[in-house]
Amino acid sequence: MVPASVHTMDGGSALIVTVIGFVAVLVGGLLTMLCFRVVDRGNHSTRPAADADEHSVEAAGSSLRGGAWIGGLERLAIYSGLLLGWPEAIAIVLAVKGLGRYPELKNGDNSAVAERFIIGTFVSVLWACGCAGVAHWLIG
Repeated sequence: MVPASVHTMDGGSALIVTVIGFVAVLVGGLLTMLCFRVVDRGNHSTRPAADADEHSVEAAGSSLRGGAWIGGLERLAIYSGLLLGWPEAIAIVLAVKGLGRYPELKNGDNSAVAERFIIGTFVSVLWACGCAGVAHWLIG
C-alpha cells in the first residue's frame, strides 16, 4: 500500500524525496568505502604486513566486480521501496544480491571477499533505510 503522503506530494516534497534519494545512492557508496578502510585498518594490526594488503577488504573489491554499481542500485531499490510503502523490497533486493554473488562467495579462497560482501551490504541497506526514514519524516 502506497502511503497517502506519496500520492499527495507537492513540489517541495518531491524535491526532498529526490535530493535524499541522490544522497542515499551517492553518499552511501562513499560511506561504504569508508567502512572498508576502517575495517582494513583494524585488520592490519592482526595480520603480517605482507599478508595484510593481499587479504584486505578493500582489495577484495577486485573479486566482486561491479560492486559499486550493484550497491547504488541496491540503495535506490530499497529507498524507493520503503518510500512507496513496500518494505518487502528489502528482502527481494537481498535475495537477488545473495543469489547473484553466491558463486563468487562459495568459490573464493580469500575470506575478505565474504567480509566485503557482508559489510558492504549491511552499510548500504542501513544507509538506504535511514535515508528513507528521514525522507518519510520530512514529507510527513
